Amino acid sequence: MIGCNNSSNESASTTDTTAAKTDSTTAVNTSVTDQWKIGVQLWTFRLFTVTEALNKADSAGVKFIEAFPGQKMGGDFSKGATMGPELSAADRTKLKDLLKSKGLTMMAFGVTGGKNAKDWQKLFEFAKDMGLQYVTVEPEDKDWGIVDSLAGATGVKAAIHDHPKPSHYWSPDSVLAAAKGHPNIGSCADLGHWSRSGLDVVECLKKLEGHIIGAHFKDVKEFGNPKADDVITGTGVNKWPDIFAEFKRQGFTGMFSIEREDNWNNNVPDVIQEVKFFHDQVAALK
Repeated sequence: MIGCNNSSNESASTTDTTAAKTDSTTAVNTSVTDQWKIGVQLWTFRLFTVTEALNKADSAGVKFIEAFPGQKMGGDFSKGATMGPELSAADRTKLKDLLKSKGLTMMAFGVTGGKNAKDWQKLFEFAKDMGLQYVTVEPEDKDWGIVDSLAGATGVKAAIHDHPKPSHYWSPDSVLAAAKGHPNIGSCADLGHWSRSGLDVVECLKKLEGHIIGAHFKDVKEFGNPKADDVITGTGVNKWPDIFAEFKRQGFTGMFSIEREDNWNNNVPDVIQEVKFFHDQVAALK
């Protein structure tokens, strides 16, 4: 299980990702923001079971989910069952039914990976079976080919996540290196971790234009400190009007996953506040 605060050539290429490239010299279709999705990474509720976490997401008014590996399922699921490729067919059906009953859509899964080709195949087969749009991963360089191939075969994109320094993927340049020649590999832009690594978030987004598949919606207390505390989005160092304007300019149409890594026992009010902040910022763009 890879938690988001556990640490692990720029060369652009054209790719077919969920981010539609837009000519900056032309007017951006204002309706693109209507396609943005505000979701929650269930790591936010990691102290609880999946069943409890989905209830919390629902109560916060969130309708899109990014799950993470190893979270106990709880509820009516099989004893000892955990989220991920090892979930039985019966439990997968229960999960699909539970999501549907709450009007929730599970769009992504991660941060995760595989030790070998068999692991990667199980991951992508699970993602396809669950109807996911992408998996959030940090593959070893040697696995880029198999990841791209499986992503193409299953229709599930691979979004590389940027844990802060000293992670291999802390810089957009390393993500671009992985994406070169691999059209099914792109970026899960963690907007808080870039600030932790001392990188300008807007400049990172510009570098990755055409490759951004999803984003982690996160803010931090201090710029340039890999161990900077997580804070409620909108109260930290990130320049959100500029960040949202850049997503809009690029024609991004994916999901922003709220990921709170603080106030673990009672963070539903925090998530509600972040949902409101997101909608207020989007409204200001129009």
